[in-house]
Amino acid sequence: MSKNKQKTPSIVGMVKSFTKDLAKYIKEGAPNVSSEDYAIRLDTCSKCEHFKKSSMRCGSCGCLLEHKAKWKTADCPMSKWPAQEQPPKDTSEDDKK
Repeated sequence: MSKNKQKTPSIVGMVKSFTKDLAKYIKEGAPNVSSEDYAIRLDTCSKCEHFKKSSMRCGSCGCLLEHKAKWKTADCPMSKWPAQEQPPKDTSEDDKK
């Protein structure tokens, strides 16, 4: 095995990472990035040394990139793309009830 080849996180590590990101995504209302931003994120990932092309996984966190790269609330663990901020929820309608 080559020195440069990194080991993918354990199944437990991948589940923890994915579950944390999924919970945040759902809590925020399941917001997705634009098609353009999704393409940029995937392109960025495909050029990264941690990218696992055969499984489309991030070798750092183990997440499936086809999902994680779509989520506004997710960020790259290597800081190559950030989460996108959500506008604050308008609660004025709730206050009127």
